[in-house]
Amino acid sequence: MQPIGYVKNDIEQIADDQWKGTISNIILSKEMHPQALQGLDEFSHAMILFYMDQVADEKAVSKYRHPRNNSSLPLLGTFAQRNKSRPNKIGLSTVKIHAVEGQCLQVLELDAVNGTPILDIKPYMAAFGARGPVFEPEWVEQIMSKYWE
Repeated sequence: MQPIGYVKNDIEQIADDQWKGTISNIILSKEMHPQALQGLDEFSHAMILFYMDQVADEKAVSKYRHPRNNSSLPLLGTFAQRNKSRPNKIGLSTVKIHAVEGQCLQVLELDAVNGTPILDIKPYMAAFGARGPVFEPEWVEQIMSKYWE
């Protein structure tokens, strides 16, 4: 896989929380067609698939641990969490589209640091969202309480 673009924002350090208000520009690579983003501005949200290249390789493993290494939370496997320590270091975020201009997609609250390679962009379509009731464990609310602050 080759990146289709890169994140440009003011976030230089990997963080677990406080992404509220973050504005990111996704700048498409020169190899992308000039109209690759055409029509995306008709959607409110997009799904961004990215490569967490700044996560150390030794942290990117398939194992189990307490979310956020908090021993008061249950031991869970990698695939029962949305942490950055994943075997393939792939991230996925649903973001609000702020603007589309030429080869630049401006989005709000993308939880990726400056320079992160973008693998794909997809418009968010409700028809592809969750079908049926959604449920999650109680600990999720606890760890997400400051994520978007």
